[in-house]
Amino acid sequence: MDSIVEMFAYPFIARAFIVGILVSLCAALLGVSLVLKQYSMIGDGLSHVSYAALCIALACNAAPLFVSIPIVVCAAFLLLRMTEKGFMKSDAAIAVVSASALAIGVSVTSLTTGMTMDVSSYMFGSILVMTREDVILSVFLSVVVLFLFVFFYHQIFTVTFDENFAKATGVKTGFFNSMIAILTAVTIVLGMQMMGALLISSLVIFPSLTSIRLFRSFRGVVLCSGCLAVVCFCIGMVISYQSAMPAGASVVLVHLAAFCLFFLLQHLIKITGNQ
Repeated sequence: MDSIVEMFAYPFIARAFIVGILVSLCAALLGVSLVLKQYSMIGDGLSHVSYAALCIALACNAAPLFVSIPIVVCAAFLLLRMTEKGFMKSDAAIAVVSASALAIGVSVTSLTTGMTMDVSSYMFGSILVMTREDVILSVFLSVVVLFLFVFFYHQIFTVTFDENFAKATGVKTGFFNSMIAILTAVTIVLGMQMMGALLISSLVIFPSLTSIRLFRSFRGVVLCSGCLAVVCFCIGMVISYQSAMPAGASVVLVHLAAFCLFFLLQHLIKITGNQ
């Protein structure tokens, strides 16, 4: 307990906890809809786009967030349009954008600054890069995401499971798809600074996949995913501090442990139910 109290004596850890909890919550809630719509790998694709944008920003001595957020939002819209118009399937579109963005980022880095500490921290994540501006932006993001899920829950539910039915009932599917795309893009950019481009997609995928093991209702999966994301992040941060492991890797390993636990519980419930 003393070591946990000691953690918060460091301002950068306190900022990391605030940003991490809020970003994890947002990623988990948005991830439920994305996973059920088979867009689960969009986080991976957008993280690579964000990495390329950050490399360009660092090469131009520009503010990383102001450069990366508009670019990643545009990439999210591009992926959305490519799949909606039938130009490509979602997995193929994400793969193309992901590989292209990563190649651009690596090329810009090699031709300009080289693999500096800043570039490396965005690739693998670092809690040292969290700033006061990140805290403010994460609070604003979480308020918008929670507002969307509380007041437009039924619209998100119908858009997630049956867009044709949603359109027939008058739901503005384009608006809600666009909102989910924008909020996911901002979540990825914020979370990537701490989790790294290679691990940020886990915050989108793991909570919903884990919750689906035990819950069958959309509401149950959403609530469980949000709680699970916050708990796993906090445990991961404590383990990271105690063992000097990277924060991103610790959080993902805790999510993996939770997934395995829920998977075992699912099978135990099935076995006991069949007896």
